[in-house]
Amino acid sequence: MAKLQRKAIKIGLDKVLDGRENTLTNLRVGLICNPASVNSDFRHAADLFYENEKINLTALFGPQHGIRGDVQYNMVETPHTTDTFTGLPVYSLYSETRQPTEEMLSGIDALVFDLQDVGCRVYTFIYTMANAMKACAAFGKKMIILDRPNPIGGIGVEGNTLEVGHESFVGQFPIPMRHGLTVGELAKLFNVEFNINCELEIVKMDNWAREDFYDETAAPWVMPSPNMPTVDTTVVFPATVFVEGTEVSEGRGTTRPFEIVGAPYINGREYADALKSLELPGVIFRPINFLPTFQEFAKQECEGVFLHVTDRRTFEPVITGLAIIKTIYDLYRADFQWKLTAYEYEFDRHPFDVIAGTTKIRAMIEKGTPVNEIKLSWQTDVDKFNRIREKYLIY
Repeated sequence: MAKLQRKAIKIGLDKVLDGRENTLTNLRVGLICNPASVNSDFRHAADLFYENEKINLTALFGPQHGIRGDVQYNMVETPHTTDTFTGLPVYSLYSETRQPTEEMLSGIDALVFDLQDVGCRVYTFIYTMANAMKACAAFGKKMIILDRPNPIGGIGVEGNTLEVGHESFVGQFPIPMRHGLTVGELAKLFNVEFNINCELEIVKMDNWAREDFYDETAAPWVMPSPNMPTVDTTVVFPATVFVEGTEVSEGRGTTRPFEIVGAPYINGREYADALKSLELPGVIFRPINFLPTFQEFAKQECEGVFLHVTDRRTFEPVITGLAIIKTIYDLYRADFQWKLTAYEYEFDRHPFDVIAGTTKIRAMIEKGTPVNEIKLSWQTDVDKFNRIREKYLIY
């Protein structure tokens, strides 16, 4: 069998390390990283920076789940620690603080961000980046973004814009659920549109194009968080992340998180048939039985569906995710429950609304609003955001 040929690109980390970018020369450097912060040879950025005589690495900063991927569970804070390989201090930015303090930044001149995003508003790494940018602006440090691909491409934009008053650590700014930007492009947009105004430099990628999904390139894939194992997971994440706002399993505790949705009270065939009747593009819903090993419905037999995305370029994850929830709500209203426990430490707000960035979508589902009308409700938001994002595109 012929080997699949993938498009060669060069990520920001490789450009810094091969000497073509001299942006770190004569600077004391802090690095925001995690297990996916690897170069094209799958070596970790912290190790590479530490071994490089031209880079003065003085501190490490970790996002949700830690710099080495220590924490499996969602929304569990990570402690400050010392890195076992480099011996450097590791400051957790998912702890009692989500933003670097003046003391944490006292020994650095520049803060380097090298995290793999997944292209969805509620993924916390982009707010770790934004908070780091705010700290750099406040304490006179430089912020450097090593750009990486948006794994679900840079064309599709979908979903409502987060409303003012619904800000959280899974939604700081009014952007759609699927934003279609790289972290470098997001940083440029955040810096100007939301008045962060830090000294910002983007180390752009070579040869990445907006239509490229991650696994169509030869870039190194390492799961950026414990329940984001594959590029297929990133494709469905803007759909099934909404399930985290309900008492339905999004497949955590299985080997295919976010591709599986279900609960003990669901009839898988009935549910799949109902979703099929909606004729959502680019996806097939297969009835499935599964037994989660942890988290929602741990060790309870569930039925539901497996999402098979047959055409990534026509697939519309956001409306698909809301259709998934609306269909359960319509079919199994006596058993269905919205999640009531706090989401991302937002104790005074409905968890689903925290994810959606509005109360309106939950209200539409409860009211029985058709799927097509829900989709139309955000078109003005998308059009407005597309006009804004155009100013910050790098590729």
